[in-house]
Amino acid sequence: GGDDLSGNPRLRAAVDNAFGNNMPKDTIERAIKRGSGGVDGEDFHEVRYEGYGPGGTAVMVDCMTDNRNRTVAEVRHVFSKCGGSLGTDGSVSYMFTKVGLLSYSSDVNEDALLEAALESGAADVVVNEDQSIDVLTEPDLFLDVKEAMVVSEYVPIAAEITMRADSNNGLDSEAAEKMIRLLDMLEELDDVQQVYSNADISDAILTAFDD
Repeated sequence: GGDDLSGNPRLRAAVDNAFGNNMPKDTIERAIKRGSGGVDGEDFHEVRYEGYGPGGTAVMVDCMTDNRNRTVAEVRHVFSKCGGSLGTDGSVSYMFTKVGLLSYSSDVNEDALLEAALESGAADVVVNEDQSIDVLTEPDLFLDVKEAMVVSEYVPIAAEITMRADSNNGLDSEAAEKMIRLLDMLEELDDVQQVYSNADISDAILTAFDD
């Protein structure tokens, strides 16, 4: 199934919605300042931490920080609190591939979309279990493919360059509960920009969390 967090748009939307609704204003302002070159001359660095979540899931955490010691301590604390552990550089990143991702809802015509995607230079088209469709591209062709798809009147509901897990790790409800908590806590850290995982969490478990 294509239910990894980086792939399935509905799953990703559910996770984003769980975390995105209560981001404090100062966090947003700080993120904007980071993007435009730091706060009052502070020196920010991009760092990626790799680790293992509940059930042996692979997790990558991209951060922007002016203090690596603080950030790694915070990230390590979240992993250990949620039954995971921080790994070394390269311990899980080999399980992910950098791709351009265009997401489409289940109501598009699959055959017509496939034809348009291949004509536009896409690398692959993946139909998820919920019948939503992901068009995958080489990272450097992402904008070209996106523009060609829009010209063909296939406007994606989401489009990004992301890290996609090569295979998924299915979790039972107990591990999934810990995994959602881990992702939630990571997302709440100020320095965390993006979290990637190969966790495969069923819609039934996610729905139970939404209730």
